[in-house]
Amino acid sequence: MPCRQHSARDTPPARGEPALPPVARGPAGKVLLVDGIHDLGGRQGFGTVGYSPAEPVFHHRWEAVARALLVVVAGAVKASGGEFRHSIERMEPGHYLTSSYYEHWLTAAATLAVEHGLVTHSELEERAGGRFPLSGPVLAPPAVAAGPDVDTPRFGVGDRVRVREWHPPGHTRSPGYVRGKTGTVIRVDGIHSVPDIEAHGAARRREPTYSVRFDAADLWRDGQRGVWIHVDLWDSYLERS
Repeated sequence: MPCRQHSARDTPPARGEPALPPVARGPAGKVLLVDGIHDLGGRQGFGTVGYSPAEPVFHHRWEAVARALLVVVAGAVKASGGEFRHSIERMEPGHYLTSSYYEHWLTAAATLAVEHGLVTHSELEERAGGRFPLSGPVLAPPAVAAGPDVDTPRFGVGDRVRVREWHPPGHTRSPGYVRGKTGTVIRVDGIHSVPDIEAHGAARRREPTYSVRFDAADLWRDGQRGVWIHVDLWDSYLERS
């Protein structure tokens, strides 16, 4: 299935709004976008999500091993949560869609291990006895100037906010299906590191986070009025409605 295509908006934030990470540009100023197939939330055509209250944590022993391996590798290379998630987002689309949850974790562990010099790709394939796919390269440049921390929330419970409509070159925790949409802040959840920045280097910026409630009918044409979707969002993702 082809990825969605977006036009990029590289506009400066309004006065008083934290700046989003810079947009990466390639040759001739071409914008490098990573709004990939991994962002499946809200996409149509994939059917219902299968769920069983009796589902085991791991269906096979190798899944538990993959999870443990990721924890070990991430700890060894001091990978942040943002870097871990971005290593999955960089998987080749066909591989991502046809592999299971813990194969995503296994690919992330292998990719981080190779990128941080713990092992070579050739050594992995030698041990595996064949091809061992890794995630693609990082397109966004390292974040070297994150800007100052934001200690004071700009929004409070009950405020109407709009999610800024932008399409980043790397990792983000702002789901595509809420960008450009308006919701209501229902909770202020403290000050936390911005994943978009921590995924791409040692720089950090901490911002307020919010739980924002959206009406499903405002997100999707066939959404049910009065069905609420709650999304956790960072301060720099938002603007006043």
